[in-house]
Amino acid sequence: MTGEIFAATGQLLGTVVAVQANFYRVQMDQEAGEQSSREVEEKLDLNAPLPLCPTAPSPPLLLCTRRTRLKKIGQQVMVGDRVVVEEPDWAGGRGAIAEVLPRQSELDRPAIANVNQILLVFAVADPPLEPYQLSRFLIKAESTGLDVLLCLNKSDLISQQEQQQVSARLLGWGYQPIFISVKDGINTEQAARYLSNKITVIAGPSGVGKSSLINTLIDSAKLRVGEVSGKLARGRHTTRHIELFELPSGGLLADTPGFNQPDMDCIPEELIHYFPEARKRLAIASCRFSDCLHRDEPECVVRGDWERYEHYLEFLDAAIAHQTQLHQQADPESTMKLKSKSKGKGQSQYEPKLESKKYRRISRKTQLQDLQELYRDEE
Repeated sequence: MTGEIFAATGQLLGTVVAVQANFYRVQMDQEAGEQSSREVEEKLDLNAPLPLCPTAPSPPLLLCTRRTRLKKIGQQVMVGDRVVVEEPDWAGGRGAIAEVLPRQSELDRPAIANVNQILLVFAVADPPLEPYQLSRFLIKAESTGLDVLLCLNKSDLISQQEQQQVSARLLGWGYQPIFISVKDGINTEQAARYLSNKITVIAGPSGVGKSSLINTLIDSAKLRVGEVSGKLARGRHTTRHIELFELPSGGLLADTPGFNQPDMDCIPEELIHYFPEARKRLAIASCRFSDCLHRDEPECVVRGDWERYEHYLEFLDAAIAHQTQLHQQADPESTMKLKSKSKGKGQSQYEPKLESKKYRRISRKTQLQDLQELYRDEE
């Protein structure tokens, strides 16, 4: 498709693979690489000996700026964007982004465009697999509307019987996990086949082997790898920015900064649709009320004895609290405000909001002005 667009318009197309301050690293398409090679060859002295290796890479990687026009219209350039590049300097590796093509998909956290799927990586041991944390990541991944691929690393640390038990449990959730071991090279090629010719975001908690998996799939990545903290049984954060890496079999893989607890910032009424096991129930029958939250409403078809129902109730409370907070911030006449209870511990609570300016101390300047007015009145 990109070749057809290039042939029809003559535009140089590429994909933004990283953002650095006000500069954008753009991986140019194959057609752009062929053009750069032709231009380099035309500049070569025909009588000079040929170089042992090509002067320009194919396809090349350009460090680009954004046209002022895009900045004026507020056009953001994101990692994963398909862009039109003008005035390429193949020898200097520079260019300018003139246009951003329409996006097929867009994520806010992480900020990345045109993603096809999410590769969720967890470890079955070291750190141990926590069902609640896994469920939270799965819900966040489902909320994007993208395909979700679940990969369980460090499978060499558990027995075959334990793998079967974990697999049966996750099948009940609606997921078919891939058990891999980056250390022993188990099933990493199988995981790579799911990534071919797609843009994939890899996510998961720290310490589960995301960076190690990327280094295994892509030799040129060379990401920094951290060890698991023995005291907390948690991984140390090693990824600092978003970057797309080209896979040998085609496709791009995005490593994203790790986070331990994704926010429940979804609409409460939509939360239930992010559980595959609940979607299966809703496909067969409907609740009595269209706005059913599946807690204590009568004739609810979702409420029942499925394993993650307790997770759903906790996530629902978090989503309602988030929604309430947004309404409180948007309503200036609200009588409640959210205040932190203790610094650094992340605890907060709602408390009454004082009336604006009613309890504010009167300034000395205002007091002096009032006294002067009082003296004038007495005179």
